[in-house]
Amino acid sequence: MEVDDLISSSKLVKHWPSLLLGLGLIWILKNWFFNGNRRYRDAGKSYSVENQEEAEEDDLEDLEDELQPALEEKPHVPFVPGQNLNPNGAKQFYELMRGRRSIRSFKSHPKPDLSVIEDCIRAAGTSPSGAHTEPWTFCVVESSEVKQSIREIVEQEELINYSQRMHPQWVTDLRPLQTSYIKEYLTDAPYLILIFKQTYGLSKDGKRKRHYYNEISTSISAGLLLCALQAAGLSSLVTTPLNCGPALRSLLKRPTNEKLLILLPVGYPKDGCTVPDLERKNLLDIMVLF
Repeated sequence: MEVDDLISSSKLVKHWPSLLLGLGLIWILKNWFFNGNRRYRDAGKSYSVENQEEAEEDDLEDLEDELQPALEEKPHVPFVPGQNLNPNGAKQFYELMRGRRSIRSFKSHPKPDLSVIEDCIRAAGTSPSGAHTEPWTFCVVESSEVKQSIREIVEQEELINYSQRMHPQWVTDLRPLQTSYIKEYLTDAPYLILIFKQTYGLSKDGKRKRHYYNEISTSISAGLLLCALQAAGLSSLVTTPLNCGPALRSLLKRPTNEKLLILLPVGYPKDGCTVPDLERKNLLDIMVLF
C-alpha cells in the first residue's frame, strides 16, 4: 500500500506526458541539427567554388520571353554533302585518331603558325549545338606573361586539390599517370586554348537568350578541336583545372556568362617525351549492336 501511495503521489508519474513530449522534442531537434550540419559538411566536400558559382547563375526561367526565335526564320536550303575521306574514310580517320595521345611535355619551339590554330578552331566551330546557339568561346593564349599567370593560378589551386580537396582514391588513381600539382606544360606549350561555355547569349538589342545544352554542345566542339589538332600534327592535353575557372575568367577579362570548361595546352612534344603505357578498350567493350 505504501508503494502504491508513493507511486501515485510521484511528480514523475503525474507529469509523464509532458516529460515524454519534451524528450521527443529534444530528440527531433538533435537529429535535425546533426543532419543539417552533416549536409553542410558534405556539401562543402562535394562542391567546388565553380559548382557554387554555377548554382548562383542567373535564372533565365524568370525572363519574360517575347517568343521570338534566336535564328532568323527563312526558307531552308538544299543539303549539299560535304567532303569525305573515302574510299575507306572511316578507316583512315580511325588510323589518324588512334595515334592521338595526351602529352605533358611540350617544346617551346618551334611554334606552330597561328593560322593552323585558327583553322583548327574553325573546325571546332562547325560543331552542332542546341538550337544553333554556338555557346562556345576559344581563348588562345600565346603571351608568356599571361601563360605564367595562368600557371600560378592553376598550381596554387592544384596544390590544395591534391592535398585536401581530392579524395585519396582520386589521387591514387592518378598515380600511374605521374601527375602532380606542378604544371610545367602551362608555360612550355607555345599555345594555351581555354574553352569557355556560354551559359547564355545576348541578342543584338542586348537581351539575354537561352543557350540550350551549352555544356554538351561545347564539349562536342572540344572533341572536334582535338581531332583537328591531331590532323594538323599537333599534340595537346585536356585539362579541367578544379576551382580555377573564376580566377582564369577574371584574368582573361571574360564576361560572367562564360564558364571555363577545358584548358588545352597545344604544341609539339618535347624530344624524349614519354606517355603512360595505356590500352584502349576493344570495340566489343564499347559498342552494343541491336
